[in-house]
Amino acid sequence: MTDADIHFYFDPVCPFAWMTSKWVRLVQSQRDYTVDWRFISLRLVNADVDYDSHFPPEYEAGHTAGLRLLRVLHRARSEHGREVVGPLYEAVTGRIFDAPPSGQEWEPGQLDPRGTAAFLAPALAEVGLPAQLAADLDDDSADLEIGAETEEALSLTGKDVGTPIIHFQPPDGVAFFGPVISRLPGEEDAVRLWDHVLGLAAFPGFAELKRSLRELPQLRGLGVEEDGVGVEQDWHGGSRRTKK
Repeated sequence: MTDADIHFYFDPVCPFAWMTSKWVRLVQSQRDYTVDWRFISLRLVNADVDYDSHFPPEYEAGHTAGLRLLRVLHRARSEHGREVVGPLYEAVTGRIFDAPPSGQEWEPGQLDPRGTAAFLAPALAEVGLPAQLAADLDDDSADLEIGAETEEALSLTGKDVGTPIIHFQPPDGVAFFGPVISRLPGEEDAVRLWDHVLGLAAFPGFAELKRSLRELPQLRGLGVEEDGVGVEQDWHGGSRRTKK
């Protein structure tokens, strides 16, 4: 446990978690909140799921890349302190979603490029962390602790959720999945949205408000420019499943 105002649990390859994190940073800058950036692995959440029947073909490799990146984030936190997690998350995931599409195509059976040392190296350099941390991409010794942190996150909300999970004013404050947003609000709207979300989530007995129709987030890495309109899709269980 930390004395941070917000515990934000993320998987670095989740575009919706990334958009929500950008919103939280906007709120943080206006409310002077402190944020402890924490881990939840979609690969470990879905460890017992048959990917072939539940997800599009690239999802298993993508979730595995997320776990590989979390191993490096875990090592960086262990060796360099919790304060490096937020900047490294921003550097890594910003390269995924705030840059134009790389044009690199994932092929079945191949390692997702996002989980490679070549992809990670510039992000480590940007935040002043040693390049040797990339060796932890292949080191599964941290998976047990990442799994425990994933379980910690799910214990706050229940298991039928994805990323991100936000815990406000821990240990006794309200926790919730999301909000899942596809557009980044302006500064004033960011705080207004925050207050509405907190008010709703803190109401005793509140359980869920949801719709599965989502537009692709306004992220360059997904081919949607700022102020563009992403293709609306029906997401089931947090993914665009091709088999129901």
